[in-house]
Amino acid sequence: MKTLSLAFDHGHALHEDLGASPMALRGLTVSYGGEPVVFSADMTVQSGTMTAIVGPNGAGKSSLLKAALQIVPALAGHVMFWGQPFAAVRDRIAYVPQRNSVDWDFPTRVLDVVLMGLYRELGLFRRVRAEHRDRALACLDRVGMRDFADRQIGQLSGGQQQRVFLARALAQDADLYLLDEPFAGVDAATEAAIIAVLKALRDEGRTVVAVHHDLSTVEAYFDRVFLINRRAIAEGPVDTTFTPDLLQATYGGRLSQAMPELARGA
Repeated sequence: MKTLSLAFDHGHALHEDLGASPMALRGLTVSYGGEPVVFSADMTVQSGTMTAIVGPNGAGKSSLLKAALQIVPALAGHVMFWGQPFAAVRDRIAYVPQRNSVDWDFPTRVLDVVLMGLYRELGLFRRVRAEHRDRALACLDRVGMRDFADRQIGQLSGGQQQRVFLARALAQDADLYLLDEPFAGVDAATEAAIIAVLKALRDEGRTVVAVHHDLSTVEAYFDRVFLINRRAIAEGPVDTTFTPDLLQATYGGRLSQAMPELARGA
């Protein structure tokens, strides 16, 4: 287990031994409306692993990911990917946002959504060639959605929409996959399909980081866990970090609601 320090020397230390880390945060602070929602958080993602970001509602889990990707501004701190800034390696990173943050009424086909993952290859005029279509269809096939390629995205169920967004991320052929609540509001079959794809990516040597809310599946789904409640609580392998004591430190009185059996053991 590695318990994170909230203090950090922001000089040269960020670059020491972090070049191999797909994503390293140091002293990251994020604020909404003048109130910090993430305070001085450190995190070091291990290559070729699946990491769950876990904490109670309002703990700053999604804000941490969005700030790392510069979707929302950070007040302070540094984020590096393989020892480089985001802009230098953004082609190696795929992001799947929360499903409820997407306008599903936008009139576009499932196949077109997946092709958006190839936007850097398609160029300014979006010339879709046969090889692009084949790659997009292969990604849909991987998530069990090939038969829906011509369907309007808004006509799909929530679970089907989530699969399509994962297919779009797969089309990017990234080295790092960042997912914000990928299992929220999906059916059991979709959850099983998504976790199978994510584990396959890990087995291929890719790195997966996911904001995750279901404590009962952390041990089955992930290799490592990052516990946060506005401040970083702990980071490390699931078997030594996903413990009643550290979960109690993360959730406090809300642990009994999040996972009653762990709360009883704390």
